[in-house]
Amino acid sequence: MTRLTGVFAVLLLALACRSQGGESAASQGGDAGGSGTHSTGSSGSGGAGGASGVGGGGASAGTSAGGATAGTGGDSNTASGPRQTINLNQSWKFLLGDYPGAEQPRYEDSAWNDVGLPHSFSLPYFLWTDFYQGYGWYRRHVMASAAWSDKRVFIEFQGAFQDAQVYVNGTQVGSHQGGYTGFSFDITDKLNTGDNVIAVRLSNAWNARIAPRAGDHEFTGGIYRDVALVVTDPLHVPWYGTFVTTPTLASNAGASSSVNIKTEVRNDRVAAVDCTVRTDIVSSSGSTVATISTQQSVPSKMTVTVDQTTPVIENPALWHPDHPTMYTAVTTISDEHGQVDTFTTPFGFRWFSWSASNGFSLNGSHYYIRGVDVHQDHAGWADAVADSALARDVQMVKDAGFNFIRGSHYPKAPAFAEACDKLGILFWSENCFWGAASTGEGSFSAAGSYPNNIADQAPFESNVLATLTDMIRIHRNHPSIVVWSMSNEPFFTGGGTINGMRGLLTKEVNLSHELDPTRPAAIGGAQRPSDDTRIDLLGDIAGYNGDGATLSPFQNPGVANLVSEYGSSNATPRPGSYDPGWGDLSSQLTNGQPTEFPWRSGQVRWCMFDYGTHFGPSLATTGIVDNFRIPKRAWYWYRNAYAQVAPPAWPSSGTPAGLRLTTSSATLSAVDGTQDAQLVVTVLDANGNPINNNVPVTLTVSSGPGEFPTGPSIKFTPPSKDDPRSDIAIQDGQAGIEFRTYYSGTSVITASSPGLKSATVTIVSQGSPAFAPGVTPAPPIRPYSRYMGGDNAMSSLTLALNHPTSASSTGTGTSALANDGNTNTAWTAAADDSSPWWQLSLEVARSINTLEVTFPTAANYKYTIDVSSDGKTWTTVVDQSQTASTARTQRATGNFGRNIQYVRVNFVGAQGGPLAALSELVVGGT
Repeated sequence: MTRLTGVFAVLLLALACRSQGGESAASQGGDAGGSGTHSTGSSGSGGAGGASGVGGGGASAGTSAGGATAGTGGDSNTASGPRQTINLNQSWKFLLGDYPGAEQPRYEDSAWNDVGLPHSFSLPYFLWTDFYQGYGWYRRHVMASAAWSDKRVFIEFQGAFQDAQVYVNGTQVGSHQGGYTGFSFDITDKLNTGDNVIAVRLSNAWNARIAPRAGDHEFTGGIYRDVALVVTDPLHVPWYGTFVTTPTLASNAGASSSVNIKTEVRNDRVAAVDCTVRTDIVSSSGSTVATISTQQSVPSKMTVTVDQTTPVIENPALWHPDHPTMYTAVTTISDEHGQVDTFTTPFGFRWFSWSASNGFSLNGSHYYIRGVDVHQDHAGWADAVADSALARDVQMVKDAGFNFIRGSHYPKAPAFAEACDKLGILFWSENCFWGAASTGEGSFSAAGSYPNNIADQAPFESNVLATLTDMIRIHRNHPSIVVWSMSNEPFFTGGGTINGMRGLLTKEVNLSHELDPTRPAAIGGAQRPSDDTRIDLLGDIAGYNGDGATLSPFQNPGVANLVSEYGSSNATPRPGSYDPGWGDLSSQLTNGQPTEFPWRSGQVRWCMFDYGTHFGPSLATTGIVDNFRIPKRAWYWYRNAYAQVAPPAWPSSGTPAGLRLTTSSATLSAVDGTQDAQLVVTVLDANGNPINNNVPVTLTVSSGPGEFPTGPSIKFTPPSKDDPRSDIAIQDGQAGIEFRTYYSGTSVITASSPGLKSATVTIVSQGSPAFAPGVTPAPPIRPYSRYMGGDNAMSSLTLALNHPTSASSTGTGTSALANDGNTNTAWTAAADDSSPWWQLSLEVARSINTLEVTFPTAANYKYTIDVSSDGKTWTTVVDQSQTASTARTQRATGNFGRNIQYVRVNFVGAQGGPLAALSELVVGGT
């Protein structure tokens, strides 16, 4: 076998990146390795209130997985000039567990599972509260061409959760810690001409040093985003190596602008090279509107940054949600013999500003934000979602009339940001620094945002900063992105780590400004604390979740701001009710909609889609679309209010007679894991009218290739008395699931139910390899069962800490914060409040066993404590209405109920006694 030529050079960056062995860029005269790298360019502030002009677009051509299929024995690829991108999503072997020696080429894996990417450890997964945590191994054969002997070959992952070690032919080529950003490794010197084995050892176990340490969603493992080989000349543009901006657009009020392109050029040849770097700016119609060419010398084994500014472009078509016009920067590198690399970067012309007094403006006009928060998992497939499914998600947001997505609470896949660009949705891209309403260690559901152990703190900070670096590098050219968010609710952390948490936020803000001076840095989930350690003023923009929308410290706060979450109390299965679920915004309505305060940029609903969470249905079903991607009635409310599309007639009860089966696409243009189709089955009466009767329905691939998360068929069952929460449910007379295939051909899918007329759809898939009846292996049957033994709940006395609060009234100079961990502050009712109460929302269902109240002073407060699962029906669990106690702190223990989401303290002895007031409420349980 012929060893490919080339030198594999690695120099770790000053930032303690969590990946080694990958290609990246450094400033001129330097060499670099790893994927968490700094972009070059002058530092500066993208602060709120200042205008920002930036080009943006999707992943540059040839830098992200996509294109045609690559499988063993039949690899095909897409090319952009001399550059090749080979999709590697097909033909993997996988097995849960840890297997010593599995990286070796001759390791026996014939008994392993055959899987395609994107893939999840938890496949199939349907919103259950537990999930597997541990190791899983992936293996794949790759054929290397003899024509690559003078090329560089990289393997690029868009995401693998969360601790990956990558091997080629038994040798480790790199590692990466972090589940939400991509990484690239140079594997040239480990490849042989002919057959090669790539192996990935992956763990999703909790790690104190990897962000996020906790959160409210599931942390399922897997290579859950696309993977590709990229083949380039040794002289090339590295992984996401361009940064395109429109620096003079704002100053010219959009009438004209030059384009600035900072292009990293890497030289892995043995000698220095004199090259030409040419960049053409191409309009959406395909015409070249500007060109710039630069002569550049690049030393051997070095990366330089070529800084180019084009001539002024007159009257560029502006990117806007109403008309999301895109341009492309096409960069060509040539040496004395001709072209050696071509790299394309989609971007857009637009400018914006965030103001503490005047809100958000886009292209010089005030623009009010109406958005939604979005998690990434889909029914059955978990986080392992096809690119086309991500685009459908963005389309559903657009169709409902929203104009903004908050990427809660981690960097999204490149295809998601690309869809925001193309469809016209503003995008808040968020780093994964957050906690889980707790302050502990050791669990995704119980860890604070910042490590308690000193030894973990420096490595954790390096990981957070490296993930932020990667997020900005990967997504910096997207015009849809108008802010980088540093966090979500990082105040959920131990009291001794508050200063560390605040210090890390400041480091993130400074790094964000350095890496991208064109965009501001936000503090997401900044509604706590409200004292001298508050975090909302540490960045350029503050995002307030829940009651932060109404608490006095955060009203007109002197920093650009928006409500980054509202409506989280609206947990309901489909179909739900036809209303917006304003939640905490209900007290700030004008003509039925949230008041557009001049100092508020807008509001973002929690959330768009139901999602998997270890906290269970009380959070899992807070979406306005269910996890199967069928809208609830709230989605139709927003579509009516925002997009002026009237709601349909709701189905009523009838006699089931047949089924209707529809597909989002009758043709899949690729069978490489990037394309899928959404199938929806509807129960009909004898006249063909939809009805809301729930009957068991089975979808089956009757002929041709394809699979569901459960294999060649999937069964939907109605909720029943024995199983009121059917995980794979048909509800309101409808069910849906996503279909995918890794073979081309014609697939016939049948929907059937006993005694009813069945229905079919046909889907044609294109690409390679072709499905051969009787030869192509059938997809494996994957029976679904609820996983037990995962992230077990832990007893805690911090369940109330910093969660949303409300009160019957609030006295002058106080606030409703009586759960901030500080007994020196207090809520006090207004003097004329005849029925005072103070209320806590736990946000998720809890089992309660401890309730402790602390009053401002030792006095005879008479009170009761009620609990509720829905905020409507209350049960009194503590009755001190006749007490003679004057103790300042009083604790009650016992079984106060399961599935409790709300706790309310009612003061019943105000007349003749102390004014109703509360310093602190402690809630304990699991």
